[in-house]
Amino acid sequence: MENKGVLMQKYELGRFLGQGTFAKVYHARNLVTGTSVAIKMIDKEKVLKVGMIEQIKREISVMRLVRHPHIVQLYEVMATKSKIYFVIEYVKGGELFNKVAKGRLKEDVARKYFQQLMSAIDFCHSRGVYHRDLKPENILLDENGNLKVSDFGLSALAESKRQDGLLHTTCGTPAYVAPEVIGRKGYDGGKADIWSCGVILYVLLAGFLPFHDSNLMEMYRKIGKAEFKYPNWFTTEARRLISKMLDPNPSTRITIAKIMENSWFRKGYDSKARRGEMEMAEPAVNDDVFGPSHNSNNAVETKNEVEKLGNLNAFDIISLSPGFDLSGLFEEKEQKKEVRFTSAQPAKTIISKLEDVAKKLRLKVVKKDGGLLKMEGSKEGRKGVLAIDAEIFEITSTFHLIELKKSGGDTLEYQKTMKQHIRPALKDIVWSWQGDPGEPQQPPPDLPLS
Repeated sequence: MENKGVLMQKYELGRFLGQGTFAKVYHARNLVTGTSVAIKMIDKEKVLKVGMIEQIKREISVMRLVRHPHIVQLYEVMATKSKIYFVIEYVKGGELFNKVAKGRLKEDVARKYFQQLMSAIDFCHSRGVYHRDLKPENILLDENGNLKVSDFGLSALAESKRQDGLLHTTCGTPAYVAPEVIGRKGYDGGKADIWSCGVILYVLLAGFLPFHDSNLMEMYRKIGKAEFKYPNWFTTEARRLISKMLDPNPSTRITIAKIMENSWFRKGYDSKARRGEMEMAEPAVNDDVFGPSHNSNNAVETKNEVEKLGNLNAFDIISLSPGFDLSGLFEEKEQKKEVRFTSAQPAKTIISKLEDVAKKLRLKVVKKDGGLLKMEGSKEGRKGVLAIDAEIFEITSTFHLIELKKSGGDTLEYQKTMKQHIRPALKDIVWSWQGDPGEPQQPPPDLPLS
């Protein structure tokens, strides 16, 4: 079994804690110090095959930047020929929200956790790192009852912004996500984090969510309008602060600096605790993490097409996968209007193929920024002109996710066109159709190491 024995003559592996697409996580013990740690084992071959080594490098660089007492710490990164190992602080106090499940917190207790959360987020933002997925599962408590923010591997560094200075990926947990993120029009990661922190503060004080509805679309509508009510036990000061954080307009939403000046926030705040991050050690990274196999002489395709594409991180790929599509719970009678596929072809080839298909079907093609192609018919159908949007997301330079979606016309006409014409015409460039039980899943393509 993979979880038996001793790793690198240093860590005794224990119980299995969890699993993701490319990684398994185990509890372990440092044989020298006796300290409990969590070890994230990443399959090097898998991440190399889909060109996600840059994602792993980014995760290391993010965790090196964010050494802070209220952020789960990366101790070291090691590797063998087949695996990369992240040795991470093991936080054994469980999730903060397990406390809330037993009932709302007293104001002073909620304020202490909120102060620690804002201290961590402020520190990250000062280093150009935005979390983007602040939610209950990512807020942990250590054995001393201090808050620890986890999962910065999903965060966005400032470099991943587009030229307009905004992020263009939709991620996060619906109830905690800012309205501008749902809108998919580009957003400031720092302002989106502040919204999520506002939801978290509300939950700590109330014991339930501000935005909740069994219908996801109705919940999104409420979020977009910041439509929620305060329980009668909320103090006036707390209401004022939360209202400024849950401002649906990101440009007028309160900043972290202003939150930290707020009189409600400052009660009992120990600003000295913020200096503790400098005492934490730099994580060690051994030389074989990416190995000699990572060298590459690949020609890079012309950038002008790629720069326009949406950029996905690991979380976005997961959130776009069919297992996480909640629409079926709320739209039972509605036929599916979008379909996704992955391709190992360069962006230029995918765009060219989509244009060929459109030409054969006599659809007009309009290219837009963000890797979006609009294909429109010329004649009216039963419900107007058929229009299909094709959006291309870059995972690596030679691995893409493409979403085809009906944006106009009759759903049955769209489905017929997809089944009889578009899908057969795209078979040469498709690696795998997503979430279609009728489609055979092809083996992964032999992608060049990037």
